[in-house]
Amino acid sequence: MIAVENLRFDYPGTRALDGISFQLMAGSVTALVGPNGAGKTTLLRCLAALDTPHGGRILIDGIDVNNQPRIAHQRLGFLPDHFGLYGDLSARRCLLYAGASHGLTGDALVARVAEVARQVGLADKLEATAGSLSRGQRQRLALAQTILHRPKVLLLDEPASGLDPEARSSLAELMRALAAEGMTLLVSSHILAELEEYCSGMLVLSHGRILEHRAAVRAPSPINATEPDLRIRRCLRIALALPFDSQSVLERCATVPDRLEAIALDGNTLTASTMASDAELPQLLRTLLDLELPVCGFGVVARSMQQHYLAAVRDARAP
Repeated sequence: MIAVENLRFDYPGTRALDGISFQLMAGSVTALVGPNGAGKTTLLRCLAALDTPHGGRILIDGIDVNNQPRIAHQRLGFLPDHFGLYGDLSARRCLLYAGASHGLTGDALVARVAEVARQVGLADKLEATAGSLSRGQRQRLALAQTILHRPKVLLLDEPASGLDPEARSSLAELMRALAAEGMTLLVSSHILAELEEYCSGMLVLSHGRILEHRAAVRAPSPINATEPDLRIRRCLRIALALPFDSQSVLERCATVPDRLEAIALDGNTLTASTMASDAELPQLLRTLLDLELPVCGFGVVARSMQQHYLAAVRDARAP
């Protein structure tokens, strides 16, 4: 859905984007993270066809953003950090104006305004002026304007900035709902713990370059599952009962190459990485037991998005 190839952007005396390339699949929700000045906002503005890069190419749903910006605008929505609302207009008129600017008219526009207002929790605030709304309500109104025309791609720059915990929780629920509808989201934020609630991948940017792109690929869902698993590389910690022959343990684990990698043994604790999904973990444990390994503990070691981010930044700074 989003393809970026060798993108470059310069400010006077500064290269903000230094030849970055990446792809985001349709329906993915990616966290765009990095320190202040990393180039995150510049990247979002280039994707939104608001700034023209000095090199490279951007495709949104197959449309070249630089060559056909108006067509690209039909397929995307962009919520900047400092969004603008007409404070003297009612929320309904703000939405009607936003919809009309995207070509919606008549009954279809009126119905879509009511639908989006319900979706963002502003159905009872449509007659209130935008200037009278709370910070969280204005944020939701701005987001409603952004998704009114049903974009395939949604770009969000610090959407939770200035929101209280309850408003942030509501925003996270809305992000999950939009992703469930098949929308592709790229969300820039410094609040990594909240991004972790709904993002399926992470793009780490620093000094205009990509340090890491961890994309989670959806695995086949188990029968009767309500939500698909996310297939990502995770760390397994396996406790082994004593006594055991360490060399034999490692040799037997090596016979499971499709499920266990980077195997290490420290005392009676076996550590390995795996691409197995949650639904596949029971079978992996059964395989280890069938190999007659003395397993007495088995579990995934969770590593937060913040830990991944800090590790990527630390590795980039290492000599």
